[in-house]
Amino acid sequence: MPSAVEELRARLAPAPDRELLPVAAPLDALFPGGGLARGTVVAVEGSVWLALAVAARASEAGSWCAVVGMRDLGPAAAAELGVDLTRMVLVPCPGSHWATAVAALLDGVDIVLVRAVRDVRPAEARRLAARARERRSVLLVVGAPWPEAVDLRLRVTDTEWTGLHAGYGRIAARHCRVSARGRGAAARERRVTTSLPELGVPPAAVAKAAPLPAGGTPATPASA
Repeated sequence: MPSAVEELRARLAPAPDRELLPVAAPLDALFPGGGLARGTVVAVEGSVWLALAVAARASEAGSWCAVVGMRDLGPAAAAELGVDLTRMVLVPCPGSHWATAVAALLDGVDIVLVRAVRDVRPAEARRLAARARERRSVLLVVGAPWPEAVDLRLRVTDTEWTGLHAGYGRIAARHCRVSARGRGAAARERRVTTSLPELGVPPAAVAKAAPLPAGGTPATPASA
């Protein structure tokens, strides 16, 4: 049985920050506060897998996620990174109504990951950003350039494949350097090194890959 002192400590302990959705390490080091801030727009360049990896921990913790406009993404691919399929909504082909679909999903889903099917108009981007702020959801944008300012921009800067010999062989892992920069508390660039799969490339694939530039051996994940 807990003592009276322990009960008092539990009551006085600060409540968890519900304005932040959790992000798995080492990617959490890219975010001010260590998590996805509700009501923000995050642009992800260079990897659909990176966007899914960002959303996976929140999904595991109970958040609903939606994926819009990614017809080549199967549920198994999302599950591989830890996304809970029982709380995932897939809208693979929204067509010309993609912005309407995203706006509706922002009303009831914590994280909406979208790849626009065409260039995004500034007015559409502003409306969706406003909807995310109002509904306290997170909009993860992949692919088409976002015409308005975003709160945080993630970018895969370098990639190195391991398991290859002289450029050929069986792929064992994909190591990526990821940088993040945004507005306000995110204005200072942060960087981590992590491992990600590659969409459409199974681990056993035979491939020829170019290594990272000199000095590009993956390092221990750390923010900078």
